[in-house]
Amino acid sequence: MYEILWEKKAFKQLMGIELTQRRTITHAAARLHNWPACAGVKRLAGHQYAYRLRVGRYRVFFDVDSAVRIIRIEEVKKRDEHTY
Repeated sequence: MYEILWEKKAFKQLMGIELTQRRTITHAAARLHNWPACAGVKRLAGHQYAYRLRVGRYRVFFDVDSAVRIIRIEEVKKRDEHTY
């Protein structure tokens, strides 16, 4: 199992989201413990972060360090034309 760490920026972004959506996002992010068997995850090419998790209209961007089994959640953004 992987440990999930929320970066300060991602946590602040998460706290700015409506409570019901916030709960949905945190539950979806918690399922990342079972890496790499996670639904809704896509590897990103040419992007600042390595992976993204789709949660409704929101995207959770994260990096994976397999050597120490840590997933760092870097950003949580609402999907729009500037997200990627």
